[in-house]
Amino acid sequence: MNLLKKEKTLIENIFSLSFIQFLNYLFPFITFPYLVRVLGVEKFGLINFATAFTGYFTILTDYGFNLSATQEISVNRDDKQKVSEIFSSVITSKLLLYFISTIIFFSCLISFNIFKTDNTLFIISYAGLIGTVIFPLWYFQGTEKMNFIFIINFVIKLITVILIFLLIKNSADYLLLVIIYSTSQVVYGLTGLITVIKKFKVRLFLTNLEDIINQLRKSKNIFMSSLSISVISSSNVFILGLFFDKSTVGYFAAADKIRLAFQSMLGPLFTATFPHVSNLAKRSFEQFYNFNKKSFFFTFTFGLIIFLIIFWNAENLVKIVLGNGYENSIIILKTLSVIPFLYSISNFLGVQILLPLNYSKKYAAIMFFALVVHTSFALILANYFQAVGSAVAIVVAEMFTIILLLISVIKIKTDMVYK
Repeated sequence: MNLLKKEKTLIENIFSLSFIQFLNYLFPFITFPYLVRVLGVEKFGLINFATAFTGYFTILTDYGFNLSATQEISVNRDDKQKVSEIFSSVITSKLLLYFISTIIFFSCLISFNIFKTDNTLFIISYAGLIGTVIFPLWYFQGTEKMNFIFIINFVIKLITVILIFLLIKNSADYLLLVIIYSTSQVVYGLTGLITVIKKFKVRLFLTNLEDIINQLRKSKNIFMSSLSISVISSSNVFILGLFFDKSTVGYFAAADKIRLAFQSMLGPLFTATFPHVSNLAKRSFEQFYNFNKKSFFFTFTFGLIIFLIIFWNAENLVKIVLGNGYENSIIILKTLSVIPFLYSISNFLGVQILLPLNYSKKYAAIMFFALVVHTSFALILANYFQAVGSAVAIVVAEMFTIILLLISVIKIKTDMVYK
Protein backbone atom coordinates (compact mmCIF):
# COMPACT_ATOMS: atom_id res chain seq x y z
CA MET A 1 0.00 0.00 0.00
CA ASN A 2 2.85 2.37 0.90
CA LEU A 3 4.58 1.58 -2.40
CA LEU A 4 1.39 2.30 -4.34
CA LYS A 5 1.02 5.61 -2.51
CA LYS A 6 4.60 6.58 -3.41
CA GLU A 7 4.04 5.67 -7.06
CA LYS A 8 0.80 7.68 -7.09
CA THR A 9 2.63 10.68 -5.60
CA LEU A 10 5.38 10.32 -8.20
CA ILE A 11 2.86 10.26 -11.06
CA GLU A 12 0.99 13.27 -9.61
CA ASN A 13 4.24 15.23 -9.39
CA ILE A 14 5.23 14.34 -12.94
CA PHE A 15 1.85 15.61 -14.14
CA SER A 16 2.10 18.76 -11.99
CA LEU A 17 5.60 19.48 -13.28
CA SER A 18 4.47 18.76 -16.83
CA PHE A 19 1.74 21.38 -16.46
CA ILE A 20 4.24 23.81 -14.94
CA GLN A 21 6.67 23.33 -17.81
CA PHE A 22 3.77 23.54 -20.25
CA LEU A 23 2.82 26.92 -18.76
CA ASN A 24 6.46 28.03 -18.64
CA TYR A 25 6.61 27.68 -22.40
CA LEU A 26 2.97 28.12 -23.37
CA PHE A 27 2.79 31.70 -22.14
CA PRO A 28 6.21 32.68 -23.57
CA PHE A 29 5.24 30.85 -26.76
CA ILE A 30 2.20 33.12 -26.95
CA THR A 31 4.27 36.26 -26.35
CA PHE A 32 7.50 35.17 -28.09
CA PRO A 33 6.36 35.65 -31.74
CA TYR A 34 4.86 39.00 -30.75
CA LEU A 35 7.98 40.22 -28.93
CA VAL A 36 10.54 39.24 -31.60
CA ARG A 37 8.50 41.21 -34.13
CA VAL A 38 7.75 44.23 -31.91
CA LEU A 39 11.23 44.56 -30.37
CA GLY A 40 13.26 43.65 -33.46
CA VAL A 41 16.29 41.37 -33.51
CA GLU A 42 18.69 43.96 -32.00
CA LYS A 43 16.66 44.78 -28.87
CA PHE A 44 15.70 41.13 -28.51
CA GLY A 45 19.40 40.22 -28.58
CA LEU A 46 20.25 42.97 -26.08
CA ILE A 47 17.65 41.72 -23.57
CA ASN A 48 18.95 38.16 -23.92
CA PHE A 49 22.52 39.37 -23.42
CA ALA A 50 21.46 41.04 -20.14
CA THR A 51 19.56 37.90 -19.13
CA ALA A 52 22.64 35.76 -19.83
CA PHE A 53 24.77 38.06 -17.67
CA THR A 54 22.26 37.89 -14.80
CA GLY A 55 22.20 34.13 -15.33
CA TYR A 56 25.74 33.82 -13.97
CA PHE A 57 24.58 35.26 -10.65
CA THR A 58 21.57 32.95 -10.69
CA ILE A 59 24.04 30.07 -10.88
CA LEU A 60 25.99 31.40 -7.89
CA THR A 61 22.91 32.00 -5.71
CA ASP A 62 21.30 28.66 -6.61
CA TYR A 63 24.53 26.93 -5.57
CA GLY A 64 23.12 23.54 -6.59
CA PHE A 65 20.46 23.68 -3.86
CA ASN A 66 17.75 22.66 -6.34
CA LEU A 67 19.38 19.22 -6.26
CA SER A 68 21.24 19.00 -2.94
CA ALA A 69 18.50 20.58 -0.79
CA THR A 70 15.83 18.61 -2.67
CA GLN A 71 17.64 15.40 -1.77
CA GLU A 72 18.12 16.48 1.85
CA ILE A 73 14.48 17.55 2.27
CA SER A 74 13.27 14.33 0.63
CA VAL A 75 15.21 12.10 3.00
CA ASN A 76 14.13 14.07 6.12
CA ARG A 77 10.60 15.06 5.06
CA ASP A 78 8.94 13.36 8.04
CA ASP A 79 11.07 15.25 10.60
CA LYS A 80 9.44 18.69 10.93
CA GLN A 81 12.24 20.19 13.01
CA LYS A 82 14.94 18.93 10.65
CA VAL A 83 13.04 20.28 7.63
CA SER A 84 12.83 23.74 9.29
CA GLU A 85 16.56 23.65 9.98
CA ILE A 86 17.36 22.70 6.38
CA PHE A 87 14.91 25.29 5.04
CA SER A 88 16.36 28.09 7.16
CA SER A 89 20.00 27.25 6.48
CA VAL A 90 19.42 27.08 2.71
CA ILE A 91 17.48 30.39 2.57
CA THR A 92 20.09 32.11 4.75
CA SER A 93 22.92 30.71 2.61
CA LYS A 94 21.22 31.89 -0.58
CA LEU A 95 20.75 35.40 0.84
CA LEU A 96 24.43 35.54 1.75
CA LEU A 97 25.36 34.45 -1.77
CA TYR A 98 22.99 37.11 -3.14
CA PHE A 99 24.79 39.77 -1.11
CA ILE A 100 28.14 38.62 -2.53
CA SER A 101 26.64 38.51 -6.04
CA THR A 102 25.38 42.08 -5.73
CA ILE A 103 28.87 43.34 -4.89
CA ILE A 104 30.34 41.51 -7.90
CA PHE A 105 27.51 42.68 -10.17
CA PHE A 106 27.95 46.39 -9.45
CA SER A 107 31.74 46.04 -9.63
CA CYS A 108 31.35 44.67 -13.17
CA LEU A 109 28.85 47.40 -14.05
CA ILE A 110 31.27 50.11 -12.99
CA SER A 111 34.43 48.52 -14.42
CA PHE A 112 33.48 47.39 -17.95
CA ASN A 113 32.31 49.66 -20.76
CA ILE A 114 30.17 46.96 -22.37
CA PHE A 115 27.76 47.20 -19.41
CA LYS A 116 27.84 50.99 -18.95
CA THR A 117 25.89 51.86 -22.10
CA ASP A 118 22.80 49.96 -21.03
CA ASN A 119 23.39 49.88 -17.27
CA THR A 120 19.71 50.57 -16.50
CA LEU A 121 18.73 47.44 -18.42
CA PHE A 122 21.27 45.32 -16.54
CA ILE A 123 20.19 46.68 -13.14
CA ILE A 124 16.49 45.99 -13.78
CA SER A 125 17.29 42.51 -15.06
CA TYR A 126 19.41 41.79 -11.99
CA ALA A 127 16.71 43.11 -9.61
CA GLY A 128 14.50 40.12 -10.43
CA LEU A 129 17.15 37.74 -9.13
CA ILE A 130 15.98 38.17 -5.51
CA GLY A 131 12.75 36.39 -6.46
CA THR A 132 14.69 33.35 -7.65
CA VAL A 133 16.82 33.46 -4.50
CA ILE A 134 13.90 33.26 -2.07
CA PHE A 135 11.67 30.88 -4.06
CA PRO A 136 12.01 27.46 -2.31
CA LEU A 137 11.64 25.23 -5.38
CA TRP A 138 13.80 22.61 -3.66
CA TYR A 139 11.31 22.39 -0.75
CA PHE A 140 8.37 21.65 -3.05
CA GLN A 141 10.44 19.12 -4.98
CA GLY A 142 11.76 17.41 -1.85
CA THR A 143 8.32 17.09 -0.25
CA GLU A 144 6.81 16.18 -3.65
CA LYS A 145 4.14 18.89 -3.39
CA MET A 146 4.53 20.32 -6.85
CA ASN A 147 0.82 21.08 -7.31
CA PHE A 148 1.25 24.24 -5.21
CA ILE A 149 3.91 25.55 -7.62
CA PHE A 150 1.51 24.91 -10.49
CA ILE A 151 -1.11 27.24 -9.00
CA ILE A 152 1.41 30.00 -8.18
CA ASN A 153 3.02 29.68 -11.60
CA PHE A 154 -0.22 29.82 -13.53
CA VAL A 155 -1.55 33.00 -11.91
CA ILE A 156 1.71 34.96 -12.21
CA LYS A 157 2.41 33.84 -15.79
CA LEU A 158 -1.11 34.75 -16.85
CA ILE A 159 -0.82 38.26 -15.39
CA THR A 160 2.60 38.68 -17.03
CA VAL A 161 1.25 37.75 -20.46
CA ILE A 162 -1.66 40.17 -20.15
CA LEU A 163 0.70 43.01 -19.14
CA ILE A 164 3.01 42.31 -22.10
CA PHE A 165 0.20 42.59 -24.66
CA LEU A 166 -1.23 45.67 -22.96
CA LEU A 167 1.99 47.63 -22.43
CA ILE A 168 4.66 46.51 -24.95
CA LYS A 169 3.94 48.22 -28.26
CA ASN A 170 7.33 48.90 -29.91
CA SER A 171 11.11 48.55 -29.49
CA ALA A 172 11.21 51.59 -27.19
CA ASP A 173 9.34 49.56 -24.56
CA TYR A 174 12.18 47.06 -24.08
CA LEU A 175 12.99 48.39 -20.57
CA LEU A 176 9.35 48.11 -19.56
CA LEU A 177 9.40 44.48 -20.68
CA VAL A 178 12.37 43.73 -18.40
CA ILE A 179 10.57 45.49 -15.51
CA ILE A 180 7.56 43.20 -16.04
CA TYR A 181 9.79 40.12 -16.06
CA SER A 182 11.72 41.13 -12.94
CA THR A 183 8.59 42.11 -11.01
CA SER A 184 6.95 38.76 -11.79
CA GLN A 185 10.07 36.97 -10.50
CA VAL A 186 9.94 38.87 -7.20
CA VAL A 187 6.21 38.20 -6.73
CA TYR A 188 6.78 34.53 -7.58
CA GLY A 189 9.54 34.24 -4.98
CA LEU A 190 7.59 35.96 -2.21
CA THR A 191 4.46 33.89 -2.88
CA GLY A 192 6.39 30.61 -2.75
CA LEU A 193 8.22 31.58 0.44
CA ILE A 194 5.02 32.67 2.22
CA THR A 195 3.24 29.47 1.11
CA VAL A 196 5.88 27.26 2.72
CA ILE A 197 5.88 29.25 5.97
CA LYS A 198 2.11 29.73 6.34
CA LYS A 199 0.66 26.66 4.62
CA PHE A 200 3.16 24.01 5.68
CA LYS A 201 4.15 25.58 9.02
CA VAL A 202 7.85 25.48 8.27
CA ARG A 203 9.82 27.83 10.49
CA LEU A 204 12.26 30.32 9.00
CA PHE A 205 15.01 31.66 11.21
CA LEU A 206 18.49 33.08 10.70
CA THR A 207 21.12 30.41 11.15
CA ASN A 208 24.63 30.90 12.41
CA LEU A 209 27.74 31.04 10.24
CA GLU A 210 28.69 27.45 11.08
CA ASP A 211 25.37 26.13 9.72
CA ILE A 212 25.79 28.19 6.55
CA ILE A 213 29.32 26.88 6.00
CA ASN A 214 28.12 23.29 6.56
CA GLN A 215 25.28 23.78 4.05
CA LEU A 216 27.65 25.26 1.47
CA ARG A 217 30.17 22.50 2.06
CA LYS A 218 27.54 19.77 1.59
CA SER A 219 26.38 21.34 -1.65
CA LYS A 220 29.75 22.28 -3.16
CA ASN A 221 30.07 19.29 -5.51
CA ILE A 222 26.56 19.70 -6.86
CA PHE A 223 27.20 23.43 -7.14
CA MET A 224 30.28 22.78 -9.26
CA SER A 225 28.33 20.46 -11.55
CA SER A 226 25.35 22.86 -11.71
CA LEU A 227 27.76 25.73 -12.38
CA SER A 228 29.32 23.86 -15.29
CA ILE A 229 25.92 22.91 -16.76
CA SER A 230 24.52 26.43 -16.42
CA VAL A 231 27.63 28.10 -17.84
CA ILE A 232 27.55 25.74 -20.83
CA SER A 233 23.90 26.64 -21.32
CA SER A 234 24.15 30.41 -20.93
CA SER A 235 27.68 31.29 -22.02
CA ASN A 236 26.98 31.02 -25.75
CA VAL A 237 24.76 34.10 -25.76
CA PHE A 238 27.25 35.92 -23.54
CA ILE A 239 30.29 34.99 -25.69
CA LEU A 240 28.49 36.00 -28.89
CA GLY A 241 27.43 39.28 -27.23
CA LEU A 242 31.04 40.10 -26.35
CA PHE A 243 32.44 39.64 -29.85
CA PHE A 244 29.59 40.12 -32.32
CA ASP A 245 26.69 42.48 -32.93
CA LYS A 246 23.42 42.02 -31.07
CA SER A 247 21.72 40.73 -34.24
CA THR A 248 23.94 37.64 -34.15
CA VAL A 249 22.99 37.17 -30.50
CA GLY A 250 19.34 37.57 -31.44
CA TYR A 251 19.47 34.86 -34.14
CA PHE A 252 21.10 32.39 -31.76
CA ALA A 253 18.90 33.27 -28.76
CA ALA A 254 15.71 32.97 -30.82
CA ALA A 255 16.65 29.52 -32.15
CA ASP A 256 17.78 28.39 -28.71
CA LYS A 257 14.47 29.41 -27.14
CA ILE A 258 12.62 27.15 -29.57
CA ARG A 259 15.00 24.31 -28.69
CA LEU A 260 14.54 24.91 -24.96
CA ALA A 261 10.76 24.94 -25.36
CA PHE A 262 10.87 21.39 -26.69
CA GLN A 263 13.61 20.25 -24.32
CA SER A 264 11.59 21.48 -21.34
CA MET A 265 9.20 18.58 -21.91
CA LEU A 266 11.90 16.34 -20.45
CA GLY A 267 12.24 18.45 -17.30
CA PRO A 268 9.21 17.17 -15.36
CA LEU A 269 10.38 13.59 -15.75
CA PHE A 270 13.80 14.28 -14.22
CA THR A 271 12.64 16.75 -11.57
CA ALA A 272 9.85 14.54 -10.25
CA THR A 273 11.84 11.30 -10.27
CA PHE A 274 14.98 12.69 -8.59
CA PRO A 275 13.61 12.66 -4.99
CA HIS A 276 12.01 9.27 -5.75
CA VAL A 277 15.24 7.63 -6.94
CA SER A 278 17.12 9.25 -4.05
CA ASN A 279 14.82 7.40 -1.65
CA LEU A 280 15.15 4.17 -3.63
CA ALA A 281 18.95 4.39 -3.62
CA LYS A 282 18.87 4.78 0.16
CA ARG A 283 16.56 1.77 0.65
CA SER A 284 17.59 -0.79 -1.96
CA PHE A 285 20.04 -0.77 -4.87
CA GLU A 286 17.98 -3.47 -6.61
CA GLN A 287 14.81 -1.32 -6.55
CA PHE A 288 16.85 1.68 -7.65
CA TYR A 289 18.38 -0.27 -10.54
CA ASN A 290 15.08 -1.76 -11.72
CA PHE A 291 13.28 1.59 -11.66
CA ASN A 292 16.04 3.32 -13.64
CA LYS A 293 16.21 0.48 -16.15
CA LYS A 294 12.52 1.02 -16.97
CA SER A 295 12.67 4.80 -17.02
CA PHE A 296 15.75 4.95 -19.26
CA PHE A 297 13.91 3.45 -22.23
CA PHE A 298 11.16 6.04 -21.95
CA THR A 299 13.64 8.90 -21.50
CA PHE A 300 15.79 7.78 -24.45
CA THR A 301 12.78 7.39 -26.76
CA PHE A 302 11.21 10.69 -25.74
CA GLY A 303 14.50 12.57 -26.31
CA LEU A 304 14.92 10.97 -29.75
CA ILE A 305 11.38 11.93 -30.81
CA ILE A 306 11.95 15.56 -29.75
CA PHE A 307 15.19 15.67 -31.77
CA LEU A 308 13.51 14.39 -34.94
CA ILE A 309 10.54 16.76 -34.59
CA ILE A 310 12.78 19.84 -34.27
CA PHE A 311 15.21 18.81 -37.02
CA TRP A 312 12.63 18.00 -39.69
CA ASN A 313 10.47 21.03 -38.87
CA ALA A 314 13.16 23.64 -38.17
CA GLU A 315 12.35 25.83 -41.17
CA ASN A 316 8.61 25.87 -40.47
CA LEU A 317 9.16 26.49 -36.76
CA VAL A 318 11.33 29.53 -37.45
CA LYS A 319 8.89 30.93 -40.01
CA ILE A 320 5.84 30.43 -37.78
CA VAL A 321 7.33 31.40 -34.42
CA LEU A 322 9.88 34.05 -35.39
CA GLY A 323 8.56 35.36 -38.70
CA ASN A 324 10.48 37.17 -41.44
CA GLY A 325 14.01 38.36 -40.80
CA TYR A 326 15.08 35.32 -38.77
CA GLU A 327 16.12 33.04 -41.67
CA ASN A 328 19.64 32.81 -40.17
CA SER A 329 18.12 31.01 -37.16
CA ILE A 330 17.12 27.96 -39.25
CA ILE A 331 20.58 26.38 -39.53
CA ILE A 332 21.25 27.23 -35.88
CA LEU A 333 18.05 25.47 -34.79
CA LYS A 334 18.88 22.39 -36.90
CA THR A 335 22.29 22.19 -35.24
CA LEU A 336 20.77 22.58 -31.77
CA SER A 337 17.99 20.04 -32.45
CA VAL A 338 20.07 17.07 -31.29
CA ILE A 339 20.70 18.63 -27.85
CA PRO A 340 17.41 17.44 -26.22
CA PHE A 341 18.28 13.85 -27.20
CA LEU A 342 21.82 14.10 -25.85
CA TYR A 343 20.55 15.93 -22.75
CA SER A 344 18.05 13.14 -22.01
CA ILE A 345 20.95 10.65 -21.85
CA SER A 346 23.48 12.80 -19.94
CA ASN A 347 20.94 14.00 -17.39
CA PHE A 348 19.72 10.47 -16.79
CA LEU A 349 23.23 9.12 -16.22
CA GLY A 350 24.28 12.02 -13.99
CA VAL A 351 21.24 13.20 -12.03
CA GLN A 352 19.28 9.94 -11.89
CA ILE A 353 22.22 7.59 -11.20
CA LEU A 354 25.41 9.26 -9.96
CA LEU A 355 23.86 11.82 -7.59
CA PRO A 356 21.43 9.45 -5.78
CA LEU A 357 24.34 7.02 -5.28
CA ASN A 358 26.38 9.86 -3.70
CA TYR A 359 28.90 10.21 -6.51
CA SER A 360 28.46 13.98 -6.61
CA LYS A 361 32.22 14.60 -6.64
CA LYS A 362 32.70 12.42 -9.71
CA TYR A 363 29.73 14.09 -11.40
CA ALA A 364 31.15 17.56 -10.65
CA ALA A 365 34.53 16.58 -12.13
CA ILE A 366 32.93 15.30 -15.33
CA MET A 367 30.81 18.42 -15.76
CA PHE A 368 33.85 20.63 -15.17
CA PHE A 369 35.76 18.86 -17.95
CA ALA A 370 32.70 19.28 -20.16
CA LEU A 371 32.73 23.02 -19.38
CA VAL A 372 36.40 23.29 -20.39
CA VAL A 373 35.69 21.43 -23.64
CA HIS A 374 32.64 23.58 -24.39
CA THR A 375 34.32 26.91 -23.65
CA SER A 376 37.35 26.00 -25.78
CA PHE A 377 35.23 24.93 -28.73
CA ALA A 378 32.82 27.89 -28.29
CA LEU A 379 35.61 30.46 -28.46
CA ILE A 380 37.27 28.80 -31.45
CA LEU A 381 34.19 27.86 -33.49
CA ALA A 382 32.31 31.11 -32.79
CA ASN A 383 35.29 33.00 -34.20
CA TYR A 384 34.94 31.18 -37.53
CA PHE A 385 31.25 30.27 -37.72
CA GLN A 386 29.64 32.74 -35.28
CA ALA A 387 26.26 31.52 -33.96
CA VAL A 388 26.42 28.14 -35.73
CA GLY A 389 29.85 27.55 -34.18
CA SER A 390 28.39 28.18 -30.71
CA ALA A 391 25.65 25.62 -31.40
CA VAL A 392 28.22 23.01 -32.49
CA ALA A 393 30.21 23.67 -29.30
CA ILE A 394 27.20 22.64 -27.16
CA VAL A 395 26.78 19.42 -29.16
CA VAL A 396 30.46 18.52 -28.74
CA ALA A 397 30.30 19.20 -24.98
CA GLU A 398 27.17 17.04 -24.54
CA MET A 399 28.73 14.12 -26.45
CA PHE A 400 31.90 14.40 -24.37
CA THR A 401 29.78 14.43 -21.18
CA ILE A 402 27.83 11.31 -22.17
CA ILE A 403 31.02 9.34 -22.86
CA LEU A 404 32.54 10.17 -19.46
CA LEU A 405 29.27 9.58 -17.58
CA LEU A 406 28.72 6.25 -19.30
CA ILE A 407 32.22 5.07 -18.40
CA SER A 408 31.60 6.07 -14.75
CA VAL A 409 28.19 4.34 -14.55
CA ILE A 410 29.54 1.12 -16.08
CA LYS A 411 32.42 1.13 -13.58
CA ILE A 412 30.04 1.71 -10.64
CA LYS A 413 27.74 -1.10 -11.77
CA THR A 414 30.71 -3.43 -12.19
CA ASP A 415 31.96 -2.59 -8.70
CA MET A 416 28.47 -3.21 -7.26
CA VAL A 417 28.24 -6.63 -8.95
CA TYR A 418 31.65 -7.80 -7.76
CA LYS A 419 31.00 -6.60 -4.20
